[in-house]
Amino acid sequence: MLEFAAVFRPQRPLGASLALLLIAAGCTKAGTATNGRVNAWTHPHILIYASGGDINTLNPHLSQMIEVGRIGQLTMAWLTRVGSRNQIVPELATEVPTATNGGVSKDGLTITYHLRKGVKWSDGAPFDADDVVFSTKVVLNPANDEAGRQGWDRIVRIDEPDKSTIVYHLNKPYSPFVETFFSTAGANPCILPKHLLAQYRNINNVPYNSLPVGIGPFKVKRWDRGEQVLLEANEMYWRGRPKLDRIVFKVIPDRNTLLSQMEAHQLDMWDLATGNYLARASAIDGYTRLEVPSYSWEHVDFNLTNPILKDPTVRQALRLGWNRRARLEKIAHGLGTLADSPTPITAPYTVSKPLVPYDPSRANKILDSDGWKIAADGVRERNGQRMSFTFAVYSGAPDTDNDIELLRSDWRKIGVTFNVKHYPVQQFFAPLQEGGIAYSSNKWDIETFWWASDVIGDYSPIYGCDAFPPNGQNNVRWCNATANAAMQSLYRHYDQGSRNADVKTIVDEFYNDVPAVVQDQRIDVYVYNKDLKNFHPNSTTPFDDFMNVDV
Repeated sequence: MLEFAAVFRPQRPLGASLALLLIAAGCTKAGTATNGRVNAWTHPHILIYASGGDINTLNPHLSQMIEVGRIGQLTMAWLTRVGSRNQIVPELATEVPTATNGGVSKDGLTITYHLRKGVKWSDGAPFDADDVVFSTKVVLNPANDEAGRQGWDRIVRIDEPDKSTIVYHLNKPYSPFVETFFSTAGANPCILPKHLLAQYRNINNVPYNSLPVGIGPFKVKRWDRGEQVLLEANEMYWRGRPKLDRIVFKVIPDRNTLLSQMEAHQLDMWDLATGNYLARASAIDGYTRLEVPSYSWEHVDFNLTNPILKDPTVRQALRLGWNRRARLEKIAHGLGTLADSPTPITAPYTVSKPLVPYDPSRANKILDSDGWKIAADGVRERNGQRMSFTFAVYSGAPDTDNDIELLRSDWRKIGVTFNVKHYPVQQFFAPLQEGGIAYSSNKWDIETFWWASDVIGDYSPIYGCDAFPPNGQNNVRWCNATANAAMQSLYRHYDQGSRNADVKTIVDEFYNDVPAVVQDQRIDVYVYNKDLKNFHPNSTTPFDDFMNVDV
């Protein structure tokens, strides 16, 4: 899940040299590898990757798109990151606040962060607690198009005892602070440089969003809109210099085109290859693949503001009428795990639920009993309403289009139909304030994409009653009193064992109420150049550990 300033052009010869290098990379067809490298087309210390998507900003405050998150993991400033075992680890904070180390008060109302000293922004300016205070105020500023403010709105005061200490005072406990307050986990905001942004009343349309300054191992050199984002090693990064000199994210919003560029050896990595393309991508000479159990899950969402879909009986019937196993086998080629729980199967809070089978006969009986009669054209009607919906989806994903057509065939058997509307990916995932589709309440009835679960099981940003867009990401607008109470209970629990009971309640209600149908629990697949070394992605933020990655 913007508008921006004009494109920034390179100020030094480096940008032009890199552009020429990319052209050369596309033309390389044969040769002899050297210096221990397998592929002649490998460009030492330069990683070129694509995901099949585009971006709408480079500022994580203003987007929930996975591509923006990836670049942010490499370039932006964070108090904490996610470690190799999917746990929160310190970054600009010297330690993760806990009750044991005194960072969290006994009542859970005071959170203290100690910051690293001597850290610099990528432009050379010093980083300190002023930046954290400023960035917190940015999140809380209602004029900014933030994705949501759950947890942040519990902050009643920020103390800055010194330039390396921040103390948050809350009006209520909020245990997800550990991954909400400036962490790479989830679609969270980063720390922003006060010296560059304090002059603006809001951050929605500032030049920074196109050429941000951060505190990561890499820094943004240039964004050529619709083409690529160029990153270069940050010589001032506090951990040291990464092994890669440059990273290039290529904008290729069509998976067929992406595959063609892999075949031409114009890319070093396909970030999250999909099942429909996996065999072909993996078979290309010079590449290998890595499969990682994911914390992400694919789903079909129901817009609960639609008077027909507001009825849980209808939603239950639609789930019964979808042959998800056939979709997994025919289109995803078995990549993923069928599930009816949104919790990752490898997470410490996972909740298993019995898989609802494909049963169109039962679905028909339910809809018959609910008063929905099949009309002459095969579509159900009741009281002048027709079971005909608008299905919104982003463009450039032919395999997703195949998913939708298979679903259309399944639902036609139970008297349900829909028309499909495609949108550019930037528009589909744009904030509600800027005309985004996914978070709107009146531009779709059904939609599909995938969510990335977090590391502790907090589902309030996407299913909390107070998280309807633009105040959160609850795009389906589901408000279940029992589930919501469990989400609030999780806020008071700082140990994972207690949280797990809350997650179970949330999942139980989700399973019974069906605001969305889980398509499958994903397996993240990376197809990459055999010369790529030391790439060890976790299940949530795979670009968080890039210091030793090299080609």
